[in-house]
Amino acid sequence: MGHDRQGATETTRSINEAVYSALDFSDDTDFDRVSQGFIGTDTDLVVRNEQGDVVWDMQQYAFEAQDAPDTANPSLWRQEQLNNRYGLFKVVDGVYQVRGYDVSNITFVEGRTGWIVVDPLACVETAAAALDLVNRHLGERPVTAVIYSHSHVDHFGGVAALISAEDTAAGRVRVVAPEGFVEHTVSENIYAGIAMGRRTTYQFGQALPKDEKGFLGSGVGKSFSTGRITLIHPTDVISETGTTLTLDGIDVEFQNTPFSEAPAEMQFYFPEYRTLCIAENCAASIHNLLTMRGAQVRDAKSWSGYLDEAIDLYGDRSDVLIMSHNWPRWGTEYLKEYIGNQRDLYRFIHDQTLRLANHGYTMEEISEVLRLPAELDSNFYARGYYGTVSHDSKAVFQRYLGWWDGNPANLHRHPPVAAGQRYVAAMGGAQRVLEVAQEAFDEGDYRWVAELVNHLVFAEPDNSEARELQARALEQLGYQSESGIWRGFYLSGAFELRNGIDESLGMQTEQGAGENGLIAALELHHFLDSMATRVIPAKAAGLDITLNFNITDSDQQYTLYLKNSVLRHKADHNEESADATITMTRDALNAIAIDTETGFANAVASGELTIDGDAVKLAELFGAIDDLDMHFPIVTPRETA
Repeated sequence: MGHDRQGATETTRSINEAVYSALDFSDDTDFDRVSQGFIGTDTDLVVRNEQGDVVWDMQQYAFEAQDAPDTANPSLWRQEQLNNRYGLFKVVDGVYQVRGYDVSNITFVEGRTGWIVVDPLACVETAAAALDLVNRHLGERPVTAVIYSHSHVDHFGGVAALISAEDTAAGRVRVVAPEGFVEHTVSENIYAGIAMGRRTTYQFGQALPKDEKGFLGSGVGKSFSTGRITLIHPTDVISETGTTLTLDGIDVEFQNTPFSEAPAEMQFYFPEYRTLCIAENCAASIHNLLTMRGAQVRDAKSWSGYLDEAIDLYGDRSDVLIMSHNWPRWGTEYLKEYIGNQRDLYRFIHDQTLRLANHGYTMEEISEVLRLPAELDSNFYARGYYGTVSHDSKAVFQRYLGWWDGNPANLHRHPPVAAGQRYVAAMGGAQRVLEVAQEAFDEGDYRWVAELVNHLVFAEPDNSEARELQARALEQLGYQSESGIWRGFYLSGAFELRNGIDESLGMQTEQGAGENGLIAALELHHFLDSMATRVIPAKAAGLDITLNFNITDSDQQYTLYLKNSVLRHKADHNEESADATITMTRDALNAIAIDTETGFANAVASGELTIDGDAVKLAELFGAIDDLDMHFPIVTPRETA
């Protein structure tokens, strides 16, 4: 393994060259917008954690200052040149943004006594760097309020760099979030967090070099920071559109937009500054109706409707539009046109997918032919730098019709290894597969190569010739991709076929362990629900266990029942006939969540955990809980579950 990366083939060069005639690259308006209001920055920005590890690095993208190479779609290259403009910017008097200090933006709005901060980035290290930049250029002011626009980690994870839980408990700081924020933060970041985290490494190209043949950016920003995630619970929850709060003397009008770009999301308007924050429901790109890292599918119809409502509510009153990613937009009439076009592209994808589905077309067939109208497609902000028409149409199909196309031949297909073995045998063996695939590669049909050789790789994962040919096909597809995250997936797959899995890539500091981390912020019932998703049926078979859990520092009582390989719990309850009662602190529980064996041993030794009853039952319960590892293979086979 470890083959050199290849350059662009003639087919790829031709495809990328054709992009120049499809779009107006002479339009420099976005380059003016992205620089408007620039105040200052940290030259050669690199952010490190307390251990000295790099968690964010903008220096590595300096190579994108040159013209697009033939190994990159020039439209994506242009987008990433725009995303490279980082620093502190004045949006309007009283509203400032720090952009390029993480994959998302952080906004500072002047209150009467301090800052109202919108979306405190993905980790404490980048949020601290952004706050330091603001303090140096605008003077130090306390943070008096925080607004989480939605439930994705890059919009709350750095909050502990700005405020503490003690601040909110004492009433010094208000934290505002949409209804369902905590619940969906848990479901999107904890329940399926391991699988999402692994796929995120592909989406954001975390194993890839940052160069002309590697990762360029995600389309809505660069990559993802890798620092410590935190969460401080909201003090104010927005459940209805039209709600107005006064935060540090500034009125803020809220529009609730659930199940749009996130299951819990809201837009909001600052009348004093005539500024509308559209959250992540608009960007300088098509967004994802189903993100490739994995999440709940989104509602394109509602999303489009919320944007229409925003125009009615705030359009004529807004001079500027700020977003959670990319750069602002100015001008009342232009804002209404921009939001309207974003509204229409999601509604178009929704309606036309269903029209074709009702003609009997499958999701693959629909995604192959569906294109935006020219009047939308010609706008750079309606291009597929992040989401794409292709995979968004599949999301709409899935939302209404599910994973299956209705063809009984596809109802119970063989899994990849079994199918691969059969395909290879049917074609006459591995050598014949390679011959056919090489012919297709030479003809520039890289999608067919990827489909064909995937069968061989899953049938014979140690076949180095197959792995390299598959890597070369994925590589060319990545070079052609206008979507930054399609490029990330293609090139990450090629990287792992050649080099194996980079096990140095891990979850963001164990999903925010420690003070104000995600685990510490979990409600106990969410913690137990997450634990239930880790039960191993083979080890839980035949077990019938009832355990009381009493958490001393929060005065909570739960009973856990393990039966039929299902772990369930009952709140505010202790079972008299329980096998044992475990009394422990919440800190001990958090430590056990991170490392079951070590955390349990330390908690017993320190006296933070005591057992009254049959300790063997507790050991049996923990013995049936899976120890998950995010470094599972994606482009090669894995062990059967």
